[in-house]
Amino acid sequence: MTRLGFRAAAVGLAGITAALVSACAPEGPQFTRLDGVPDLNGLWQANGTANWNLEAHSAAAIPAFWGLGAIAGIPAGISYVEGGTIPYLPEALVQRDANSAGWPATDPEAKCYMPGIPRATYMPYPFYIIQGNKDMLFAYEFATANRKVNMVTEESPAEEAVIPTWMGTSNGHWEGDTLVVEVTGNNELAWFDRAGNYRSTSTVVTERFTKVSDDRIDYAATIEDATLYSRPWTIRLPLYRRTEAGAQLLEYKCVPFSEELIYGHLTKANQPTEE
Repeated sequence: MTRLGFRAAAVGLAGITAALVSACAPEGPQFTRLDGVPDLNGLWQANGTANWNLEAHSAAAIPAFWGLGAIAGIPAGISYVEGGTIPYLPEALVQRDANSAGWPATDPEAKCYMPGIPRATYMPYPFYIIQGNKDMLFAYEFATANRKVNMVTEESPAEEAVIPTWMGTSNGHWEGDTLVVEVTGNNELAWFDRAGNYRSTSTVVTERFTKVSDDRIDYAATIEDATLYSRPWTIRLPLYRRTEAGAQLLEYKCVPFSEELIYGHLTKANQPTEE
């Protein structure tokens, strides 16, 4: 075989090898599966400033806590809202601004109330997903909040919300590799962040958990409520698996920390003195 013929044969063989490797390579992201669907079991946590404000904001001081210096400052943050801002109706925006003006005393987080959905997902604490062969359980560190996700099948219909609650009623199903959870029966008390963004009893939240690797989930939540917003809007952020040694869901039972804020005005020391 001539040198030219040998080179042509080598090039042809390389092309065939590349084609075979490409044909045999699995398509799409690779991660652990459970009964054919992505395995979401594990300890997850968001990393960002969404709990401070879902919209873009500058760093700022908190005048009431000047004694803590920079420890009590608000960090700057990007917007997690598609399009940049939440599309409030004018009258609803007035209430959001009133919520913000009363912070932190008006924030349900300060009172150790359960955070609601989607806020529980991006608070600065981890949460655990427990995925069985039927329903799923989400356990949150803050205020020991939790919720069951009823996985809808022909044998297991969607659960109806009986009354509005902090964590709502969650019904889930799989769309390909994405877990879709619709949350209804939400109360009007929970906020979305520390900036006073809020919901009502008409709010419906549709979450999407898309696993892209064993250590990352792309999270999206679409919020619909014609009484507050001019259109549905969506937030997006990544969730990361906690992989350090000893990582676990710890307790943050914060009720004792909020008692003075909620009930301090009722204590004897704060009652008017008799003359």
